[in-house]
Amino acid sequence: MLLKPIQLYLYMRRKWQLPMLLALLATLPTLAGPTVPGAEVYVSSQKGKGGFTLAAGGKTAALYASNSDWPGVLRAAKDLQTDINRVTKLTPTFTTDKAPAGKEVVLIGTLGKSPLIDGLVKAKKLDVAGVAGKWETFVLQVVEKPMPGVDRALVIAGSDKRGTIFGIYDLSQQIGVSPWHWWADVPTPQQQALYVAPGRHTQGEPKVKYRGIFLNDEAPALSGWAKEKFGGINSKMYVHVFELILRLKGNYLWPAMWGNAFNDDDKQSPVLADEYGVVMGTSHHEPMVRSQQEWKRFGSGPWNYQTNEKILQDFWRQGIKNMGTKESIVTMGMRGDGDEPMSEGSNIALLEKIVADQRRIIAEETGKPAEQTPQLWALYKEVQDYYDKGMRVPDDVTLLLCDDNWGNIRKLPKQGEKPRSGGYGIYYHFDYVGGPRNYKWLNTNPLPRIWEQMHLAHEYGANQIWIVNVGDLKPMELPISFFLDYAWNPDKIKADQVAAYTQRWASQQFGEKHATDIADILAKYAKYNARRKPELLDANTYSLATGEWATVVSDYQRLLERAEAINQKLPPPSATLIISWCCTRCRLAPTSMSCTTP
Repeated sequence: MLLKPIQLYLYMRRKWQLPMLLALLATLPTLAGPTVPGAEVYVSSQKGKGGFTLAAGGKTAALYASNSDWPGVLRAAKDLQTDINRVTKLTPTFTTDKAPAGKEVVLIGTLGKSPLIDGLVKAKKLDVAGVAGKWETFVLQVVEKPMPGVDRALVIAGSDKRGTIFGIYDLSQQIGVSPWHWWADVPTPQQQALYVAPGRHTQGEPKVKYRGIFLNDEAPALSGWAKEKFGGINSKMYVHVFELILRLKGNYLWPAMWGNAFNDDDKQSPVLADEYGVVMGTSHHEPMVRSQQEWKRFGSGPWNYQTNEKILQDFWRQGIKNMGTKESIVTMGMRGDGDEPMSEGSNIALLEKIVADQRRIIAEETGKPAEQTPQLWALYKEVQDYYDKGMRVPDDVTLLLCDDNWGNIRKLPKQGEKPRSGGYGIYYHFDYVGGPRNYKWLNTNPLPRIWEQMHLAHEYGANQIWIVNVGDLKPMELPISFFLDYAWNPDKIKADQVAAYTQRWASQQFGEKHATDIADILAKYAKYNARRKPELLDANTYSLATGEWATVVSDYQRLLERAEAINQKLPPPSATLIISWCCTRCRLAPTSMSCTTP
C-alpha cells in the first residue's frame, strides 16, 4: 500500500498505541527490584544467612513508627503496609502508640522527629554516619535487640522527612511494587516469603537537590480523564501524582496550568502536597507562587509592571501569603501574559527592579531574609538574552537554564566561574506546545539523548534543580523514570548502561521473561519517533521516489509484529486492559468504545 507521509503518520499513530502500551500491562512474575544498573538488590524470596524475615509462613513483621513523626512519613508507612499486602496477601499490623508484639519488627522514623530512632542512635545500636545532617538520605539496617521483647528490627531511618519516605518506598520497590503500579496498572508479583539481607542499605545523598516534573499541555487528555474520574484536576487526583513522584524519588512539581490553578481550584491540593512531602513551584512564567489562571480570576488591568505596578505587587503578595510555611520554590521575574515575551518597552533595569520588589515582598511576608526562601529565575527563551546582555539576580536565586524546547540545552555554567549560593538548574522538555511547532501525544525521547544532555548539565554543575515538562504524563513513563533515576546520581548510569537501564525498567514493569525484547522495542520506538516529531511530518519528510518511506514503514511494521507476538503470550487481562488505553490523548474510560481518533 502506498502511503503519503501524512497517512504514514496516522498509520503509525494508530498502529503504535497498542504495542507501545502493552508493555505497561504485562504481569510481573518476579520481584521488580531497582532499575539502575548495578544497584543493590537486598530483598529476596529465599532466606539467606542473617536475613530479616519481613514475611514468611503466613505471618509478617509488624510496622512501628512514632506518632510524633512527620505526617507524610506515617502516611508512607501505611503505603508500605498496603504494598506488603499486595505482594503477600498478608497485612502487617502498623502501630504508632505502643510497641507491637513480635520477635521481629520494622521500625520506621526520622532523625530528630522519632524517639524510636533517636533512642537507637543514643544507645549506639544504629549507625547514622553518612545519614545525619544529609539531604533526603536514608538507611535500612537490621538491628539486634532494639527494645525489650524484640529480638531484631529492620530499621528504616531518614535524615529528614523525605529521606525516611524514600527509604520506605525503596523497600516497596525491592519487594516488587513498581512506582507505576497505579498510573500504569502494573500488577504486583505474588510472593510467599520476603527476606531482607543483613547489613546497611542506602543510596546516599542525591546529587541533584530538587528533582521533578511539570504537568503541562494537559488538555484534553489529562484534564478530560481527571474530570471523569475525580471531578477535575484536584486534590483527589494530585495525591496520586505526589505518590508517584515520591516513589520515583523525586521531590518537586510544577502543577497543571492550562485552565487550572493549583492553589485556588482546590485548597486541599497545596496542603496535601506539603503533607506528602512534595516541594511545589509554578512554571517559568508564573511568578510569586501565583498561576496565570489566578491573574485571570483576581487580577485587574494590564499584565504590565510599568503601568500596573501596585496591582501586580498586591497580587504577588497574596501568593506569598498563600504559600505560608509550605515547602516551595518561588519563581521570580516576569514574562508577558500567556507565556509570551514582555513588551518591547521592557528592559533589564525594569526586570531587575521587578525581582528586587518581589524579594522585598517575600521578606516582608515570611518575616525572614529573602535568601532563606528558595527562589529560581528561569532563563527561558528571550529571558536568556536579558542574562546574556548583563541582567543579574541575587546570588542565592537559582538560575534555571533551559533547553531549546526540543531537548538541546542552550546554556551551561561557565567552567571556573565563581560558585553561586543558589546554583544552577535545568528546565527540560519531553513535550512542547508553542511556536513554531508543537510535539505531544507520543514519547519521542530516546534515553541516550536525555543521558547526553543531562550528563552535560551534571558535568558543568547545574545540579540544584532538574525539572522536565512531561506533557500529560501518561505517554512518558519510561523517560520520566530515567530522568528521575539519573537525577539521583548521574554517576551511577554510564553512557554504555542506558540499554541496560531500559531492560531493567522493562523487567520491573513486565517481568524478566520478555524484558529484553520489550526493552529493545521501547528503545527503537522512541528512536523512530525522534527521527521526525510526528507533528512535523509532511509531504517532503520521507522520499517516495527513493523508497525511503517504505523503509520507515518497514521499521515500524517489524516492531509491531514483535510487539503483537509478545502480546499473544501475555495473560488475557493484559490484552483487555489495552483497549481502555486506545488513545494516549483522549483517555477514554475502560468501558468506552467511542474513540474516533485515527
